[in-house]
Amino acid sequence: MPLEKPAAPPPSVRQVLADFGGLYAVNAVVAFIFAASAPVAIVLAVGTRGGLTADDLASWLFGSFFLNGLISIAFCWWYRQPLVFFWSIPGTVLVGPALGHLTFPEVIGAFLATGVLMLVLGLSGWVRRAMEAVPMPIVMGMVAGVFLRFGLDLVFAFRDDFWIAAPMTAAFLALSAAPRFGRLMPPLIGALIVGAVLVVALGRFESGSANVFALASPNVYVPVFSWQAMVELVVPLAITVLAAQNAQGIAVLRAVGHAPPINAITAACGAGSIVSGMVGTVSTCLTGPVNAIISASGEKHRHYTAGIFVGVLALAFGLAAPVFTRLMLAAPGAFIAALAGLAMLRILQTAFVVSFKDRFTLGALVTFLVTVADVPIFNIGAPFWGLVIGFAASWMLEREEFRARHP
Repeated sequence: MPLEKPAAPPPSVRQVLADFGGLYAVNAVVAFIFAASAPVAIVLAVGTRGGLTADDLASWLFGSFFLNGLISIAFCWWYRQPLVFFWSIPGTVLVGPALGHLTFPEVIGAFLATGVLMLVLGLSGWVRRAMEAVPMPIVMGMVAGVFLRFGLDLVFAFRDDFWIAAPMTAAFLALSAAPRFGRLMPPLIGALIVGAVLVVALGRFESGSANVFALASPNVYVPVFSWQAMVELVVPLAITVLAAQNAQGIAVLRAVGHAPPINAITAACGAGSIVSGMVGTVSTCLTGPVNAIISASGEKHRHYTAGIFVGVLALAFGLAAPVFTRLMLAAPGAFIAALAGLAMLRILQTAFVVSFKDRFTLGALVTFLVTVADVPIFNIGAPFWGLVIGFAASWMLEREEFRARHP
């Protein structure tokens, strides 16, 4: 079995408490608030656009936080590293167009198939080859194409509800332009607070449910395995998890001196995707931003305690998923659209830079255009065809790029 073994035995409870401290608690809280704000808005934006009910979304968030929180606690403890797992944001965005012509059980079948594929790649040790199969600019061209709609929704939010979207954006820009204040109050959190205050002050909060304060009762779905969903979603989901999400998280951890276990991480993403997929949650991944926050300061050998604390917070949030789902859905649509759009700005910028900076730019452009056009072929969505057609264009017209990549 190629799964990596920990460099040292797992710590005892007493050792974990001794390694924990105020700095690591603060880092964990900041990282968790980041994960529980704008990314949740993205899930709700995608789900409501795809016709999912509040119960479907609450179950999705339960799996996103509670089940992935369990994996995070286990991995942080076992490997003594900050290894926090949540859900794939690019994967979530990929699901949006698919829900327009696939049923939710068909999408869940694709979640499970993606999990099986990643589990096999992790257990076999083939994950490194899989991550190199498609050039990164082409992958990010597809990511830019599916993320573009969120940037446009941010603009439309100004048209639909100016007095909510404009102050949120102003707060985000002000905190981003002032790094000193941005460190004390992350821009996305500032935008969330300003938006929430305005929603209440303007009387725009509409909660029609009497059972708002309810604990999670996740749905267990019966998956449907259709060839359209398999072809459209499995490969793009696996590529975004391995090449975009996990690669980012691994790079972040290596930059501060950790040695993340790549095969074990991939296998955990596969197993997590299978289990969480049964309650309607998109594929599990190693999160980059959260792990970056909790490993940005403090002693390296104590970073894992912040990861464990993030996992504990995720368990609590997952249990209260129906509360947060109903509260967010009771806010105006412009609030969700603005928050999700602001969260996507830097990610969309990075996707464009990686796609068109250096190599495979023609293939990336073709991938982007096909994805944005959003024209399904044989009932298979555009993101899959974007990857296929973009790769084919590069293979025919950018052969020198492949030769330079593999001399």
